Amino acid sequence: MLGRALHPPTLASWLVHAYTASGLVLAFLMVVAVMEGDTVRGLWLFLLAMLVDGTDGMLARWVQVKRHVPWFDGALLDNIVDYITYAFLPMVLLWSAGYLGEGTSATVLAVVPLIASAYQFCRVDAKTEDHLFLGFPSYWNITAFYVVVLDLQPVAVTGVLLVCAVLVFVPIGYVYPSRTTTLRTTTLVLTCLWLLSYAVLLTQLPDPGTVWLVLSVLYVAYYVVLSLYLTARRARTAPALA
Repeated sequence: MLGRALHPPTLASWLVHAYTASGLVLAFLMVVAVMEGDTVRGLWLFLLAMLVDGTDGMLARWVQVKRHVPWFDGALLDNIVDYITYAFLPMVLLWSAGYLGEGTSATVLAVVPLIASAYQFCRVDAKTEDHLFLGFPSYWNITAFYVVVLDLQPVAVTGVLLVCAVLVFVPIGYVYPSRTTTLRTTTLVLTCLWLLSYAVLLTQLPDPGTVWLVLSVLYVAYYVVLSLYLTARRARTAPALA
């Protein structure tokens, strides 16, 4: 049994699973940052969590984890980590920093995205066969980033969170940056540039530079336009396939 576990492909698979699980370490550090009132440090940890999440799937497919450790559900582990780092902790951060307002209304507003994301994470069709996310893909960490960078007021934050929560239930296909085949290379390059802009903007807080902010928002516009285009294309091809 030990020899099998030390077999190079099996060991590589476990290392990939450990890499995915490192997101839980980052999640704990996020909690510490929030408790200490360090919002910017929390956003840096969100960035690290996104880097792990954006690469662990590619590593898992490369080393063929399902083949070498078939009894361990890496996808479930990934979903657990993602829900905590993409949904739960961003709401905790926004609530604790006062961006959701005060009192009961702030608590209710924080819970709405959590429930919407819980529904989405449990959908068996949350990821389509052509590698799109079905419904707003619970990018609450990115939402929190822009809330802080733009220093949005609670009224604006309320509108953004409620719209995104509703979009979870709307069957729009959103680009899966590392897997959507259409314009994949372009998307990956632009995603890397967006991650760079994220880091630069954090170093510039509380006065983010206009150039980097515009570049960051342009990527979001590209992402949305490509997602809508692919959704429309799927709608056109579906009757033909039927």
